[in-house]
Amino acid sequence: MRLESPAFGQNEPIPPEYTCDGAGRLPPLTVSKVPEEAKSLAFVVDDPDAPGGDFVHWVAWNVSPDTAEIADAGATGGVTGCNSDGERSWAAPCPPSGVHRYFFKAYALDIELELPGDADARVLEKAMHGHVLDKAGLVGTYERPR
Repeated sequence: MRLESPAFGQNEPIPPEYTCDGAGRLPPLTVSKVPEEAKSLAFVVDDPDAPGGDFVHWVAWNVSPDTAEIADAGATGGVTGCNSDGERSWAAPCPPSGVHRYFFKAYALDIELELPGDADARVLEKAMHGHVLDKAGLVGTYERPR
């Protein structure tokens, strides 16, 4: 399975337009080589460099395994769960200082998940246990301009 973005490459800076210094949209993502037996996709984006520990920017599940592109966090056709701000949306990168790493993770699952809409990454990861057929990741970085 592969997860990529036309906006940035592996370990490259996320363009400012996809952060709090721009429009704050989810960077476009492409998903490929999903296992044929997958019943759904799930996504988590987090920042392990956040001052208070791991900050989750986006959580989504029950996305169709036929999805090849995601251009909007709210239009996946699946369920968007709660980020670390407690919102059911994409939280744009906005690091207080220094370079932060943003881990974009995609999972191909052998089931569709039955979770409440306000589930967070911890609940999602527990529910996915034993159901991950394949996974892919992409890391982007961001440092706010001074």
